[in-house]
Amino acid sequence: MASSTVTSAQPERPPRPNLAFRRLRGKRSPAEFAAAVRRAAREIGERVSCDARYVGRVEAGEIRCPNYAYERVFLHMFPGRTLTDLGFAPRSSVRGRQARSTSESRGAGEPYETYDTRDTHDPHDLYETHDNNEESDVLRRAFMTSGATVAAASLGPLGLAFDAAAAGRPARRAGTGEAGALEEAVRRIRLLDDRHGADGLYRRAAAPLRTAYALLDAGASRQATADRLYTGAGELAISVGWLAHDSGRFDDARSHYAEALATARMNGDAGLEAHAFCNMAFLARDAGRPREAVRAAQAAQRAARPLGSARLMSLLSLREAGGWAGLADRVGCEQALVRAQTFFERGPSDADPEWMSFYGEAELEGLEAQCWSTLGDWPRAARHARRAGDLQDPHFTRNLALYSAELADDLARGGRPDEAAGAGMRCLDLLGEVQSSRIHTMLAGTARVLLPHRRASGVSTFLDRHGALPRPA
Repeated sequence: MASSTVTSAQPERPPRPNLAFRRLRGKRSPAEFAAAVRRAAREIGERVSCDARYVGRVEAGEIRCPNYAYERVFLHMFPGRTLTDLGFAPRSSVRGRQARSTSESRGAGEPYETYDTRDTHDPHDLYETHDNNEESDVLRRAFMTSGATVAAASLGPLGLAFDAAAAGRPARRAGTGEAGALEEAVRRIRLLDDRHGADGLYRRAAAPLRTAYALLDAGASRQATADRLYTGAGELAISVGWLAHDSGRFDDARSHYAEALATARMNGDAGLEAHAFCNMAFLARDAGRPREAVRAAQAAQRAARPLGSARLMSLLSLREAGGWAGLADRVGCEQALVRAQTFFERGPSDADPEWMSFYGEAELEGLEAQCWSTLGDWPRAARHARRAGDLQDPHFTRNLALYSAELADDLARGGRPDEAAGAGMRCLDLLGEVQSSRIHTMLAGTARVLLPHRRASGVSTFLDRHGALPRPA
């Protein structure tokens, strides 16, 4: 583990709060306003994953000018206003360049809009607080390049100067620009995992993680920046651990989660500790260590209780339920499921961590389906898996594939081979966009169960198509 100390330097320029944007939010909470932003985006065919934390950073002035997707959404929400009216700085002042004419401002050479417009994930804007605008452009190009082939967007081009005499340690202390870039890397990996699955991302994620811990070793100019770096490095370790987890590299995942847990405890970060234990519980369940899963989930709940997020407690209760199911303890599982539902019904709040944006009703149903499947209650598992698929946002391709695979397996084991084949075919339709060893493994198990039922309607077609799949690397 890398260590870091906060070193003295001139104070960084504090951001100026965006009071105009705050007035436009009115009496709505940040979470409610973020939901309104997402609805407005859908109205005009944009897709942004705005959350309460993003709204808070806009209002705090950390986001001086939004990216083009957010600009279009905000101008749609508040017709007749300009970005300046909304409290943002002109693009030219943020970039440190001469303003371009209207006809040039969206040109092909625009370095701020390098993401593929066919990809509808949300590229959050970087927090433009750099004095070195060339570095800002390098950061943006590094993180906004889209597509699964470069999904883990390297943290390498952070503009850190390396001094050979410093034994390979970065010579320049990290500032808010690096902290923002690190946080953006975590978002990018999560969004692309939701879209494409883990297998194509994991190998590319090691370099960003190494750079994250190099930032900690370099030190930071302010305690607040150091705290952001610790949290960002820990969250990135969890994200890389999940990529390893979902691609079947359980030992690697365990190592990354342990690294995140150590980072959390060194910095006294209860939220990061809860997240690390949450993923450790999930991994332990998948690795066949259900008692460890229960204990890790309970540790996560102890860390999370003071944070005030009912949705987080709901997810952690589900992690515990999965462990009890693995121990064949139906009573313990049902009690944890009831707690999960009770917490979930309290609704979202500003205390919900940003990384929980994936956790909605569809995920609740999907995780409950896994519990009943582990307990061998196939009809009940199938009902929840079907509901999860019906509720899932279609943009989250990986989860749609996962729920379809879960449904196919539950139906197959529950003696409904024709329906299982249909669900399996829907999952196969999505595998061109999704690379997940977990899903491939689930489908392989379903295919084995369906082999004796080849004559049932649709089963032969499913088995032939599944048999023709390339093996995951």
